[in-house]
Amino acid sequence: MRVGAGSRWTVCQDGEWAELGGTLADLLAGPLDRARATIEAALPAALPGPAPHGPFLPPIDRQEIWAAGVTYLRSRDGRREESGHGPLYDHVYDSDRPEIFFKSSPWRVVGDRDPVGIRADSGWDVPEAEVGLVLNAAGDVFGYTLGNDMSSRSIEGLNPLYLPQAKIYDRSCAIGPAIVPSWAAGPGPFEIGLRVLRDGREAYAATASTAGMARSFADLAGWLFRALSFPAGVVLLTGTGVVPDADFTARPGDTIEIRCPELGMLTNGVVAVGCAPADADDG
Repeated sequence: MRVGAGSRWTVCQDGEWAELGGTLADLLAGPLDRARATIEAALPAALPGPAPHGPFLPPIDRQEIWAAGVTYLRSRDGRREESGHGPLYDHVYDSDRPEIFFKSSPWRVVGDRDPVGIRADSGWDVPEAEVGLVLNAAGDVFGYTLGNDMSSRSIEGLNPLYLPQAKIYDRSCAIGPAIVPSWAAGPGPFEIGLRVLRDGREAYAATASTAGMARSFADLAGWLFRALSFPAGVVLLTGTGVVPDADFTARPGDTIEIRCPELGMLTNGVVAVGCAPADADDG
């Protein structure tokens, strides 16, 4: 976990905290066994009590965020629902090669309790609750975190080539609240719950399990690393099995909660990002 006031990295076990004495990039640059030894060496110095003082920042430093799409049947159906290009998504779901796209630079990512954004020039927007793989430079799974891949369904639905505009903008990606090492979390499957609160009431809630994925974590990581290198590691969001129906859209002022028993809870408010031209086509 990364904490403000100097961006100190800390480790936590059973409610006890210790400073790591390094960075996530340091851990992910080397082999998995060395990263585990570094973390375990820091734990004997852990102290009980409240978390270190300061805001919790996204648990990344130099890592890009990438994402996979159409990895669940519900995701495929949601893309067909919003678009006139249904066969395209059928092909991606059934294909050997997955859809993998760039999601965010590290400095655009928000963490727990920091608001995510919806585009002001979009009329249909949803959170996407996902498990994020924290991969080291060799492509091994160092750990897991929760991710929110905010998406404009209206923009992507107009034309699949608008995917970057639907997915990549300020505050479009949240991860956190922390990274759970792979040896502590186990291999899954993981149950992921999504809840949206509006004016203090539940506006949407659903759950999914990574057991419903059409692809394995290892398969997605392997494709990402086929022609890309990540010397400081990378985070790969693995797709969502929770897609709200067409009558739901996120609004400024909403609160989004993403939960997983093994990985914690990621909470973000919602704000509008950018401006809408008078003649904006929001679908």
